[in-house]
Amino acid sequence: MMAANLKKLNLRDVNLSGALLNGAKLTAANLSQANLTGANLSGANLSQANLSGANLAMANLTNADLSDINLSRASLQGATMPDGTTHN
Repeated sequence: MMAANLKKLNLRDVNLSGALLNGAKLTAANLSQANLTGANLSGANLSQANLSGANLAMANLTNADLSDINLSRASLQGATMPDGTTHN
């Protein structure tokens, strides 16, 4: 199965709660204010993405590339971080 290529896509304010985006290419995507509660983003490439104000509570970010992203005002409560730890 090929991973979704969503580079530079504008997904501002979109409800993606529970979405299966594992391995997706979201480089430089605008996910500001998006609802990603419980989304599976494991192995996703989120480098340079805008996640300001996004809700990533309980999201799976295991092995995701979070380099150079904007997480200002983002909610990460209970999210599994790239290194496998759970965010408090």
